[in-house]
Amino acid sequence: MEVSMPLPQIYVEKTLALIKPDIVDKEEEIRDIILRSGFTIIQRRKLHLSPEHCSNFYVEQYGKLFFPNLTAYMSSGPLVAMVLARHNAISYWKDLLGPPNSLVAKETHPDRGNVRMEGQHPSLAVRTEGQHPSLTCFSLRAIYGTDELRNALHGSNDFAASEREIRFMFPEVIIEPIPIGQAAKDYLNLYVTPTLLQGLTELCKQKPEDPYVGGGARL
Repeated sequence: MEVSMPLPQIYVEKTLALIKPDIVDKEEEIRDIILRSGFTIIQRRKLHLSPEHCSNFYVEQYGKLFFPNLTAYMSSGPLVAMVLARHNAISYWKDLLGPPNSLVAKETHPDRGNVRMEGQHPSLAVRTEGQHPSLTCFSLRAIYGTDELRNALHGSNDFAASEREIRFMFPEVIIEPIPIGQAAKDYLNLYVTPTLLQGLTELCKQKPEDPYVGGGARL
C-alpha cells in the first residue's frame, strides 16, 4: 500500500517594499524592475498614511532631527506598500534599492547610463537571472530618489523589521514561520482578542436564542 507523504513546506523570505508618495506615478516601472529581479509580489495595497501612522511606522527614528520632516514627507500623499518574496528577499531588495541617501546612490550606484543600450529604459537594464544586485552598480534610489530624505523607496532592514513592518501595513497577513510563544501571544492580543471581545460583548447584550448561531454571526 502506497502512503502519500505531505509535501514539505518551504519557507520563502519576505520583505516590505514601499513606493513613497512623490514617485507613486512610477509604480508600473518599478513593479516591472521588481519582477524582472526575481521577486514575487504577494501583497499590494495603496494607502494614505496620517502623520500619526507614519510616526508609529518609523518609531525607531523617533527623536532624530529629521523625524518631523520624515513623517511630513511620508504622509504627504498616497504610497504603495508591497510584500515581496524570494530567496534572501531582504538583502536582495536592500541592494537593489542602493544607499539610503539618494545623492550618494547617484555617485556610487548610478543609473547604468553607459551600460544599457541607447534609449533603453532603466527597467530593461536590470541584472540577469541569478546575478546579485550589488554587482550591477545600479540602484532604484539613484534613478528615482531626490535627496537624503526623499529617497523614493523603502525596504525592511532585517528579519525582525520585516515582520513588524509587514504586519503594520498588512495586519491580516500571517507571517511565516507561524509565531509561537510570546510572539503568538502578542499577535493574539493585538489582532484576535479585540475582535473576540467585541463579539462576545455584543452577544451578551443581544442574548440570542441560539448563542452558537448568534455568536458565529457576530464573530
